[in-house]
Amino acid sequence: MTELIIYQEHPGDLEICLEGETLWLSLNQIANLFGVNKSAISKHLKRIYDSEELAKEATVSKKETVQQEGARNVRRTIDYYNLDVILSVGYRINSGQATQFRIWATKILREHLTRDWAKNRQRLATMVHKLETALQPEQQTDPEPGLSQDEKKGVMRVISRYTRTFHLLQQYDEGVLTDPKGEQGGVLPAINEARNSIATLKTYLIQQKEASDLFGREQEEGLAAILGNLEQTVLGEPAYPTLEAKAAHLLYFVIKNHPFSDGNKRTGAFLFVNFLQRNQRLYHSNGQPILNDIGLAALTLLIAESDPKAKETIIRLVVNMLAG
Repeated sequence: MTELIIYQEHPGDLEICLEGETLWLSLNQIANLFGVNKSAISKHLKRIYDSEELAKEATVSKKETVQQEGARNVRRTIDYYNLDVILSVGYRINSGQATQFRIWATKILREHLTRDWAKNRQRLATMVHKLETALQPEQQTDPEPGLSQDEKKGVMRVISRYTRTFHLLQQYDEGVLTDPKGEQGGVLPAINEARNSIATLKTYLIQQKEASDLFGREQEEGLAAILGNLEQTVLGEPAYPTLEAKAAHLLYFVIKNHPFSDGNKRTGAFLFVNFLQRNQRLYHSNGQPILNDIGLAALTLLIAESDPKAKETIIRLVVNMLAG
């Protein structure tokens, strides 16, 4: 559903389209928002898409708009750009006006998503109750009449072991998958620390003949932009307040934004587990890794192959996995 909201912090007010889980602005509106001419915005957009920092098909939407041209109202189809593009342009402009908009936009989206969650909360509670009831052994119907008693017990052990998996998949199917509470904080590496760690990984992989000199070579300031984005605040509060949220977004942004000439998937996976390690969250209390090597490879490939439109769902899955 599309909703129009007004950005009143902007001189003269700015009408903004809110649809799904993001904001949309036209080229003219972005230029107006940041107080620059359209040619400057077009130049930044070309660089963003040429460098594959963002995927054009996932961040641009064509919308029919009525424009006044002279004495006539003309209906035209124009491109609208989502919040990922607006923020990427805003970081390049790096003005007080751009910073103010980032703060406001994050606040509006948070309120929008919280409102939608409130609508689904009772529905989710009912589903969870039904699932838990169904998995109670004393109430469980015979899993398969043809199974022996030992085989039936084995089926029930599998069901009990993966109850949380079935719960998450049901939430996904019902469209109510949400973020868990998580652990507040999470210390990100400084940009120089991250670069030194990647250099160590690169040296090792080259020695193993598994990488070339192109591996981990930064494109512009892509990595710094990602780490800076994860550290941003909204009204004095962290935009990514939990360790799980930082870890999930770090993995996603490095894989999907392509900040390196080569090795984005491997570098993203490495920075992800390195972040968990530095925050004492790489292992469970029993000493087992929170994600084994095959699981990490599968998660990395899932993100790499995912539709950018599914970003929020993918992030929530990773956050739930870490919070478990």
